[in-house]
Amino acid sequence: MKSILMVCLGNICRSPLAEGLLQSKVGNSIQVDSAGTSGQHAGELPDERSIEVAKKHGVDITYQRSRKFKPEDFDLFDKIYVMDASNYNNVKKVARNKEDMKKVDLIMNEINPDQNQTVPDPYFGDSEDFENVYQMLDKATDKIIEKYNL
Repeated sequence: MKSILMVCLGNICRSPLAEGLLQSKVGNSIQVDSAGTSGQHAGELPDERSIEVAKKHGVDITYQRSRKFKPEDFDLFDKIYVMDASNYNNVKKVARNKEDMKKVDLIMNEINPDQNQTVPDPYFGDSEDFENVYQMLDKATDKIIEKYNL
């Protein structure tokens, strides 16, 4: 495992948290990045609430900038984790073949295999929703580290 990409809709709430969490745990041993399927926030910082909940737990995500998921990401990353079924379907639309999709899975399947559990989008929620997402992704990134001996 050399590289992991985290994907959500806008790349400002969930995937930046997942990227920041995993990167903070593995250091520079692998490449970790994130992207959004919509691209509507391209170039923007993560949502202030994501920045705050990460900071509260000692993780800095202020260096990240949102970007749109692109077909080349299938070549650049060994594993692609999406946050929900909608993200999965959006990534699937960009996939060039079945080999591309073999790299893609819902991140919570690392904790509960084949359950296809969603990481809820906290964008329209409050700080408690962002904390809940942080806790889910904290557990999922621990499982990823364990699974791939990172």
